[in-house]
Amino acid sequence: MNLHDIREDYSKQELSKSHCHTNPVEQFKIWLNEAMTAKVNEPTAMNIATVDADNRPSSRMVLLKEVNDNGFVFFSNYDSRKGRALATNPHISIVFFWPELERQVRIEGVVEKLDEASSDEYFASRPYTSRIGAWASEQSQVITDKSVIVKRAALFGVKHPISVPRPPHWGGYLVRADAVEFWQGRPSRLHDRIRYRLDGDQWLIERLAP
Repeated sequence: MNLHDIREDYSKQELSKSHCHTNPVEQFKIWLNEAMTAKVNEPTAMNIATVDADNRPSSRMVLLKEVNDNGFVFFSNYDSRKGRALATNPHISIVFFWPELERQVRIEGVVEKLDEASSDEYFASRPYTSRIGAWASEQSQVITDKSVIVKRAALFGVKHPISVPRPPHWGGYLVRADAVEFWQGRPSRLHDRIRYRLDGDQWLIERLAP
């Protein structure tokens, strides 16, 4: 296999400033709805990148759970590697990639913890086994083998046989964006890139070279 020979020529759609909503969150909702309607694989999956206290970047896939006027919401263990990084450096970047639509969205901004009531509400909506798992997993910590997690899950299952409260180390994050870029694949690598950049309280819309 020669990796140099692997390439796709994109041509399904195009993107212009005149066709974009004035607000990037609303434009994102349009694209997300189109991704869901097209039944792309994991439309809410996003790669989030953080930087820790040693200036080491790391990234991982998580699921978007809400998008509203304030920003983008996901949930996690606050004591995980990403949680510790965000506690030190709240800046974050997010990437959505929908290859079926030849589209990508990049989001940059700052995170803040979601209010406890909202975290409680979402946690209560999760399946019972997922709620137990949030207690059982000391996310990102080294363990000897998987039996450690299985035993901890069993113990917390006995402790919380019916009602499972939200762990204090688990909850939501709200990403307040200050830059959002919409990328539409085009032929000959002349891709369409439209960036929204926050200037004070106004969004500036710019076209970027591919």
